Amino acid sequence: MARNQLSRCLPENWDVEVHFAEDGQHCLEVAQQVNPAIIFLDLNMPVLDGYETLEEIRARDLDYDVIVVSGDIQPDAQARVTGLGALNFIKKPISKENMLVVLEQHSIYSEKNDAPDADRPITSRPDFKTNLDDTATFIDACQEVANIAMGRAGDSLARFLDVFVELPVPKVNHIEIGELIMALQFAEQESTVSSVCQGFIGPGLSGEALLIFNDSSFKNIAELMKYKGNIDDHVELELLMDTANILVGACLQGISDQLDISLSQGHPVVLGQHVNISELIKNDKPWNKTLSIEINYSIENKGVNCDLLLLFTEDCIDTLKERISYIV
Repeated sequence: MARNQLSRCLPENWDVEVHFAEDGQHCLEVAQQVNPAIIFLDLNMPVLDGYETLEEIRARDLDYDVIVVSGDIQPDAQARVTGLGALNFIKKPISKENMLVVLEQHSIYSEKNDAPDADRPITSRPDFKTNLDDTATFIDACQEVANIAMGRAGDSLARFLDVFVELPVPKVNHIEIGELIMALQFAEQESTVSSVCQGFIGPGLSGEALLIFNDSSFKNIAELMKYKGNIDDHVELELLMDTANILVGACLQGISDQLDISLSQGHPVVLGQHVNISELIKNDKPWNKTLSIEINYSIENKGVNCDLLLLFTEDCIDTLKERISYIV
Protein backbone atom coordinates (compact mmCIF):
# COMPACT_ATOMS: atom_id res chain seq x y z
CA MET A 1 0.00 0.00 0.00
CA ALA A 2 2.82 2.43 0.87
CA ARG A 3 4.59 1.85 -2.45
CA ASN A 4 1.37 2.19 -4.43
CA GLN A 5 0.46 5.44 -2.68
CA LEU A 6 3.88 6.89 -3.42
CA SER A 7 3.71 5.88 -7.06
CA ARG A 8 0.37 7.69 -7.42
CA CYS A 9 1.95 10.85 -6.05
CA LEU A 10 4.63 11.00 -8.74
CA PRO A 11 3.92 13.56 -11.50
CA GLU A 12 1.55 12.02 -14.04
CA ASN A 13 3.46 13.35 -17.04
CA TRP A 14 6.90 12.28 -15.79
CA ASP A 15 8.44 9.95 -18.35
CA VAL A 16 10.07 7.48 -15.98
CA GLU A 17 10.14 3.77 -15.27
CA VAL A 18 9.17 2.84 -11.72
CA HIS A 19 10.68 -0.14 -9.89
CA PHE A 20 9.60 -1.44 -6.48
CA ALA A 21 11.54 -3.07 -3.65
CA GLU A 22 10.09 -4.69 -0.54
CA ASP A 23 12.83 -3.79 1.97
CA GLY A 24 16.25 -2.18 2.20
CA GLN A 25 18.19 -5.25 1.07
CA HIS A 26 15.89 -5.71 -1.91
CA CYS A 27 16.28 -1.99 -2.70
CA LEU A 28 20.06 -2.36 -3.02
CA GLU A 29 19.63 -5.40 -5.27
CA VAL A 30 17.15 -3.64 -7.58
CA ALA A 31 19.24 -0.45 -7.62
CA GLN A 32 22.30 -2.42 -8.72
CA GLN A 33 20.32 -3.72 -11.71
CA VAL A 34 18.64 -0.49 -12.87
CA ASN A 35 20.96 2.32 -11.62
CA PRO A 36 18.05 4.57 -10.53
CA ALA A 37 17.92 8.32 -11.01
CA ILE A 38 16.21 8.65 -7.63
CA ILE A 39 15.36 6.31 -4.74
CA PHE A 40 12.38 6.93 -2.46
CA LEU A 41 13.21 5.19 0.80
CA ASP A 42 11.05 4.31 3.79
CA LEU A 43 12.58 3.97 7.27
CA ASN A 44 10.58 1.26 9.06
CA MET A 45 11.24 -1.87 7.01
CA PRO A 46 12.24 -5.48 7.66
CA VAL A 47 15.66 -6.99 6.77
CA LEU A 48 17.41 -3.63 6.29
CA ASP A 49 15.64 -0.51 7.55
CA GLY A 50 16.07 2.90 5.95
CA TYR A 51 18.95 3.98 8.20
CA GLU A 52 20.87 0.76 7.48
CA THR A 53 20.20 1.12 3.76
CA LEU A 54 21.59 4.66 3.73
CA GLU A 55 24.63 3.48 5.69
CA GLU A 56 25.18 0.69 3.16
CA ILE A 57 24.89 3.11 0.23
CA ARG A 58 27.51 5.31 1.87
CA ALA A 59 29.79 2.35 2.74
CA ARG A 60 29.69 1.09 -0.85
CA ASP A 61 30.25 4.62 -2.17
CA LEU A 62 27.17 4.34 -4.40
CA ASP A 63 26.11 7.47 -6.25
CA TYR A 64 22.36 7.33 -5.61
CA ASP A 65 20.12 10.30 -4.85
CA VAL A 66 17.78 9.33 -2.02
CA ILE A 67 14.62 10.98 -0.71
CA VAL A 68 13.28 9.50 2.52
CA VAL A 69 9.49 9.11 2.79
CA SER A 70 8.45 8.03 6.27
CA GLY A 71 5.89 8.19 9.04
CA ASP A 72 8.72 8.52 11.57
CA ILE A 73 8.63 12.31 11.85
CA GLN A 74 10.89 12.79 14.88
CA PRO A 75 13.22 15.76 14.37
CA ASP A 76 16.17 13.49 15.15
CA ALA A 77 15.03 11.01 12.48
CA GLN A 78 15.03 13.75 9.85
CA ALA A 79 18.46 14.99 10.97
CA ARG A 80 19.89 11.48 10.92
CA VAL A 81 18.81 10.64 7.38
CA THR A 82 20.11 13.91 5.95
CA GLY A 83 23.32 13.31 7.87
CA LEU A 84 23.57 9.94 6.14
CA GLY A 85 23.27 11.59 2.73
CA ALA A 86 19.54 11.75 1.96
CA LEU A 87 18.55 14.74 -0.16
CA ASN A 88 15.33 15.41 1.70
CA PHE A 89 12.65 14.01 3.99
CA ILE A 90 8.95 13.80 3.13
CA LYS A 91 6.56 12.84 5.90
CA LYS A 92 3.66 10.46 5.38
CA PRO A 93 0.90 10.60 4.40
CA ILE A 94 2.42 11.99 1.22
CA SER A 95 0.62 14.30 -1.20
CA LYS A 96 1.21 15.10 -4.87
CA GLU A 97 1.78 18.75 -3.95
CA ASN A 98 4.52 17.97 -1.42
CA MET A 99 6.15 15.52 -3.81
CA LEU A 100 6.25 18.12 -6.59
CA VAL A 101 7.78 20.76 -4.33
CA VAL A 102 10.61 18.43 -3.28
CA LEU A 103 11.30 17.18 -6.81
CA GLU A 104 11.49 20.71 -8.18
CA GLN A 105 13.56 21.90 -5.22
CA HIS A 106 16.31 19.42 -6.13
CA SER A 107 15.92 19.88 -9.92
CA ILE A 108 14.87 16.25 -10.31
CA TYR A 109 11.68 17.17 -12.16
CA SER A 110 10.18 20.33 -13.62
CA GLU A 111 6.60 20.65 -14.84
CA LYS A 112 7.80 22.94 -17.61
CA ASN A 113 10.87 21.04 -18.79
CA ASP A 114 10.19 17.37 -18.10
CA ALA A 115 6.80 16.85 -19.75
CA PRO A 116 7.19 14.43 -22.69
CA ASP A 117 6.52 15.39 -26.29
CA ALA A 118 2.94 14.95 -27.39
CA ASP A 119 3.90 12.23 -29.88
CA ARG A 120 6.02 10.32 -27.36
CA PRO A 121 4.01 8.10 -24.99
CA ILE A 122 4.57 8.36 -21.26
CA THR A 123 6.20 5.29 -19.75
CA SER A 124 3.38 3.10 -18.51
CA ARG A 125 3.06 2.26 -14.84
CA PRO A 126 1.14 -0.56 -13.17
CA ASP A 127 -2.56 0.05 -12.67
CA PHE A 128 -2.89 -0.81 -9.00
CA LYS A 129 -6.12 -2.36 -7.85
CA THR A 130 -6.37 -2.92 -4.11
CA ASN A 131 -8.80 -5.65 -3.07
CA LEU A 132 -9.40 -5.13 0.63
CA ASP A 133 -11.51 -8.28 0.77
CA ASP A 134 -8.24 -10.16 0.40
CA THR A 135 -7.03 -10.75 3.97
CA ALA A 136 -3.33 -10.20 3.25
CA THR A 137 -4.05 -6.95 1.39
CA PHE A 138 -6.32 -5.71 4.19
CA ILE A 139 -3.69 -6.49 6.84
CA ASP A 140 -1.05 -4.73 4.73
CA ALA A 141 -3.24 -1.64 4.44
CA CYS A 142 -3.93 -1.59 8.20
CA GLN A 143 -0.19 -1.93 8.82
CA GLU A 144 0.53 1.19 6.78
CA VAL A 145 -2.20 3.16 8.60
CA ALA A 146 -0.71 1.96 11.89
CA ASN A 147 2.80 2.87 10.72
CA ILE A 148 1.85 6.51 10.20
CA ALA A 149 -0.07 6.69 13.49
CA MET A 150 2.87 5.05 15.28
CA GLY A 151 5.18 7.74 13.94
CA ARG A 152 2.93 10.50 15.27
CA ALA A 153 2.93 8.96 18.73
CA GLY A 154 6.68 8.33 18.68
CA ASP A 155 7.29 11.94 17.71
CA SER A 156 5.12 13.16 20.62
CA LEU A 157 7.04 11.01 23.11
CA ALA A 158 10.41 11.99 21.63
CA ARG A 159 9.63 15.71 21.91
CA PHE A 160 8.23 15.35 25.44
CA LEU A 161 11.30 13.50 26.77
CA ASP A 162 13.93 14.94 24.39
CA VAL A 163 14.98 11.45 23.27
CA PHE A 164 15.06 9.31 20.15
CA VAL A 165 12.31 6.67 20.01
CA GLU A 166 13.09 3.50 18.08
CA LEU A 167 10.10 2.47 15.98
CA PRO A 168 9.41 -1.05 14.69
CA VAL A 169 7.30 -2.40 11.85
CA PRO A 170 3.82 -2.64 13.46
CA LYS A 171 2.41 -6.14 13.87
CA VAL A 172 -1.15 -6.45 12.61
CA ASN A 173 -3.20 -9.62 13.02
CA HIS A 174 -6.82 -10.67 12.74
CA ILE A 175 -6.83 -13.44 15.34
CA GLU A 176 -8.68 -15.12 18.18
CA ILE A 177 -8.34 -13.45 21.58
CA GLY A 178 -6.84 -16.66 22.99
CA GLU A 179 -4.14 -16.70 20.32
CA LEU A 180 -3.26 -13.11 21.12
CA ILE A 181 -2.88 -13.90 24.82
CA MET A 182 -0.58 -16.84 24.04
CA ALA A 183 1.59 -14.68 21.74
CA LEU A 184 1.95 -11.95 24.38
CA GLN A 185 2.72 -14.49 27.10
CA PHE A 186 5.52 -15.91 24.99
CA ALA A 187 6.99 -12.47 24.35
CA GLU A 188 6.91 -11.35 28.00
CA GLN A 189 7.43 -14.67 29.78
CA GLU A 190 10.55 -13.56 31.65
CA SER A 191 9.29 -10.25 33.03
CA THR A 192 6.51 -8.59 34.98
CA VAL A 193 4.58 -5.68 33.55
CA SER A 194 2.15 -2.92 34.46
CA SER A 195 -0.68 -1.81 32.21
CA VAL A 196 -3.50 0.66 31.66
CA CYS A 197 -6.40 0.34 29.26
CA GLN A 198 -8.51 2.93 27.48
CA GLY A 199 -11.62 2.16 25.52
CA PHE A 200 -12.29 4.07 22.31
CA ILE A 201 -15.33 4.43 20.10
CA GLY A 202 -16.32 6.18 16.88
CA PRO A 203 -18.78 5.75 14.01
CA GLY A 204 -18.59 2.04 13.22
CA LEU A 205 -15.41 1.57 15.28
CA SER A 206 -14.78 0.47 18.84
CA GLY A 207 -12.11 -1.25 20.84
CA GLU A 208 -9.48 -0.95 23.53
CA ALA A 209 -6.00 0.54 23.69
CA LEU A 210 -3.59 -1.11 26.13
CA LEU A 211 -0.21 0.26 27.16
CA ILE A 212 1.91 -2.56 28.58
CA PHE A 213 4.97 -1.20 30.38
CA ASN A 214 7.93 -3.39 31.33
CA ASP A 215 8.52 -2.95 35.06
CA SER A 216 12.30 -2.73 34.56
CA SER A 217 11.73 0.55 32.67
CA PHE A 218 10.23 2.58 35.53
CA LYS A 219 13.50 3.80 37.03
CA ASN A 220 14.74 5.01 33.64
CA ILE A 221 11.49 6.70 32.61
CA ALA A 222 11.46 8.48 36.00
CA GLU A 223 14.93 9.87 35.28
CA LEU A 224 13.84 11.04 31.83
CA MET A 225 10.83 12.78 33.35
CA LYS A 226 13.20 14.34 35.92
CA TYR A 227 11.36 12.83 38.87
CA LYS A 228 13.25 13.10 42.15
CA GLY A 229 12.36 10.94 45.13
CA ASN A 230 11.33 7.44 46.05
CA ILE A 231 9.66 5.50 43.21
CA ASP A 232 6.76 3.64 44.82
CA ASP A 233 3.66 2.09 43.23
CA HIS A 234 1.85 5.44 43.23
CA VAL A 235 4.68 7.18 41.39
CA GLU A 236 4.98 4.29 38.93
CA LEU A 237 1.27 4.60 38.20
CA GLU A 238 1.66 8.32 37.47
CA LEU A 239 4.56 7.61 35.11
CA LEU A 240 2.51 4.90 33.41
CA MET A 241 -0.48 7.22 32.99
CA ASP A 242 1.68 10.04 31.60
CA THR A 243 3.23 7.72 29.01
CA ALA A 244 -0.15 6.24 28.10
CA ASN A 245 -1.71 9.68 27.64
CA ILE A 246 1.00 10.60 25.13
CA LEU A 247 1.17 7.35 23.14
CA VAL A 248 -2.48 6.31 23.12
CA GLY A 249 -3.80 9.79 22.40
CA ALA A 250 -1.37 10.55 19.58
CA CYS A 251 -1.73 7.12 17.98
CA LEU A 252 -5.53 7.16 17.97
CA GLN A 253 -5.48 10.73 16.64
CA GLY A 254 -3.17 9.58 13.85
CA ILE A 255 -5.63 6.84 12.90
CA SER A 256 -8.58 9.26 13.16
CA ASP A 257 -6.92 11.78 10.84
CA GLN A 258 -6.13 9.20 8.17
CA LEU A 259 -9.57 7.58 8.22
CA ASP A 260 -11.35 10.95 8.55
CA ILE A 261 -13.26 9.73 11.57
CA SER A 262 -13.56 10.93 15.17
CA LEU A 263 -12.55 8.50 17.92
CA SER A 264 -13.54 9.29 21.51
CA GLN A 265 -11.44 7.89 24.34
CA GLY A 266 -12.75 6.61 27.66
CA HIS A 267 -11.10 7.08 31.04
CA PRO A 268 -7.91 5.04 31.58
CA VAL A 269 -8.30 1.95 33.75
CA VAL A 270 -5.43 0.22 35.55
CA LEU A 271 -5.32 -3.44 34.51
CA GLY A 272 -2.53 -4.40 36.86
CA GLN A 273 0.84 -3.51 38.34
CA HIS A 274 3.83 -5.85 38.53
CA VAL A 275 1.94 -8.84 37.13
CA ASN A 276 2.46 -11.47 34.48
CA ILE A 277 1.03 -10.71 31.05
CA SER A 278 -1.55 -13.51 31.39
CA GLU A 279 -3.19 -11.60 34.26
CA LEU A 280 -3.76 -8.51 32.10
CA ILE A 281 -5.70 -9.84 29.15
CA LYS A 282 -8.26 -12.45 30.00
CA ASN A 283 -10.29 -14.37 27.47
CA ASP A 284 -13.55 -12.77 28.66
CA LYS A 285 -14.05 -10.20 25.90
CA PRO A 286 -17.53 -9.88 24.41
CA TRP A 287 -16.01 -10.69 21.01
CA ASN A 288 -14.11 -13.81 19.91
CA LYS A 289 -11.74 -12.32 17.34
CA THR A 290 -9.91 -9.03 17.24
CA LEU A 291 -7.94 -6.96 14.77
CA SER A 292 -4.84 -6.33 16.85
CA ILE A 293 -2.16 -3.73 16.18
CA GLU A 294 0.96 -4.21 18.30
CA ILE A 295 3.64 -1.52 18.43
CA ASN A 296 6.77 -1.85 20.53
CA TYR A 297 8.25 1.51 21.52
CA SER A 298 11.76 1.66 22.94
CA ILE A 299 13.86 4.70 23.80
CA GLU A 300 17.35 4.53 22.36
CA ASN A 301 20.08 3.84 24.96
CA LYS A 302 17.72 4.57 27.86
CA GLY A 303 16.42 1.12 28.83
CA VAL A 304 12.76 2.06 28.40
CA ASN A 305 10.46 -0.38 26.63
CA CYS A 306 6.68 -0.60 26.30
CA ASP A 307 4.04 -2.14 24.04
CA LEU A 308 1.02 -0.30 22.70
CA LEU A 309 -1.72 -2.72 21.77
CA LEU A 310 -4.81 -1.56 19.86
CA LEU A 311 -7.64 -4.09 19.80
CA PHE A 312 -10.50 -3.45 17.37
CA THR A 313 -13.69 -5.47 17.73
CA GLU A 314 -14.44 -7.85 14.90
CA ASP A 315 -17.50 -5.90 13.78
CA CYS A 316 -15.19 -2.94 12.93
CA ILE A 317 -13.75 -4.74 9.91
CA ASP A 318 -16.32 -3.51 7.35
CA THR A 319 -15.95 0.10 8.52
CA LEU A 320 -12.16 -0.12 8.38
CA LYS A 321 -12.30 -1.52 4.84
CA GLU A 322 -14.65 1.26 3.75
CA ARG A 323 -12.49 4.01 5.29
CA ILE A 324 -9.22 2.60 4.00
CA SER A 325 -10.71 2.27 0.50
CA TYR A 326 -10.92 6.09 0.40
CA ILE A 327 -7.17 6.26 1.02
CA VAL A 328 -6.14 3.70 -1.59
